[in-house]
Order: sequence, then structure tokens, then C-alpha cells
Amino acid sequence: MTEDNKAIDPKILDEIIEAVQRMKYGEVVITIYDSKVVQIEEKKKKRFV
Repeated sequence: MTEDNKAIDPKILDEIIEAVQRMKYGEVVITIYDSKVVQIEEKKKKRFV
């Protein structure tokens, strides 16, 4: 694998950072296929205790 394949697009990194910053509770799931980020999911739950 070359260095080019290991680099993550700065736009994708920004999306990941923004997803984490929006969260107070939950999960950010990053799906990788063939060494590339292909999907970012935000999972949130509301609980009433």
C-alpha cells in the first residue's frame, strides 16, 4: 500500500469531527471498504429515566 492510499481526505475528517462534536450521547460509526471511508453514521438514543 502506498502513502497515497493511507491519506484520508480532509473533507471526510471534517465530517467525522463535526459528527462527534454534534453528539452529546450516542455513537459515530465509520464504515471502511477497501481502505477507504465509505460511510459515516450517527446513532442517537433518547432515554427517559
